[in-house]
Amino acid sequence: MSLAVVNETTVTTFVEDRKAFENCVEECFEMLDVDGDRVLSRSELREGFCKIMSLGHESREEEKINPLFNTIFNRFDEDRNGSIDPQEFRCLIRELMFAMGRGFGSSPVLVVLEIDSLLMKAVEHEFGRI
Repeated sequence: MSLAVVNETTVTTFVEDRKAFENCVEECFEMLDVDGDRVLSRSELREGFCKIMSLGHESREEEKINPLFNTIFNRFDEDRNGSIDPQEFRCLIRELMFAMGRGFGSSPVLVVLEIDSLLMKAVEHEFGRI
């Protein structure tokens, strides 16, 4: 875990840098794709999603997290095959990152982030480390 200051610009600048963002999303996808079949099952997504999105450990309770994954699959599993492919994952992460950026707004916000989270990647991008 690491302490960082973020705002909407931190996130949107990262997402809009297509090369840096897509490289980080691909790394995250590969980390979550435990069986290497190039698609994410519900269980694969559930196992690592909280970490890459910095949702915290308390969010992993099944009764709280299951509705989130149902919504994710209903919204982003475009071909309705029960898994999330790399393109669907990229769309999911892009939309979530923009939503988090809007939530932060223009004022700096001090947050605790997982080292491997996409928000931490956005902070590293802001400081020229990516």
